[in-house]
Amino acid sequence: MTDTSAARDELIVSTPHRELLDQILDKWSLAVLNELCEQPCRFNELRRAIPTVTQKSLTATLRKLERNGIIERVLLSSRPVAVEYRITPLGKTLRPPIDVILQWATDHMPEIERAREGFDLA
Repeated sequence: MTDTSAARDELIVSTPHRELLDQILDKWSLAVLNELCEQPCRFNELRRAIPTVTQKSLTATLRKLERNGIIERVLLSSRPVAVEYRITPLGKTLRPPIDVILQWATDHMPEIERAREGFDLA
């Protein structure tokens, strides 16, 4: 077995890897990361930037990303006290692979649409 296939098998089987990828690549996490890569945001700024996310889903997404060290929650010294979310250095390392996946989707969308149409007709 090659090193590549061993790593791939571990990724498929390994619960920590699968759980992490599920958390990072879900639709709300990608939207939040996209916003926070541009600038730090408060909760309501994120809600406005991602209008289809519910308060509950956004809260859960922020907690998952914070738990994984991808974003950080910063208390601002203002009156009243405010909270801001920021991408961490670890989180910034996700930008290149996410951009590659998004570019792949853009490049192959016509093929994917043809495959979907063929599948739906069958």
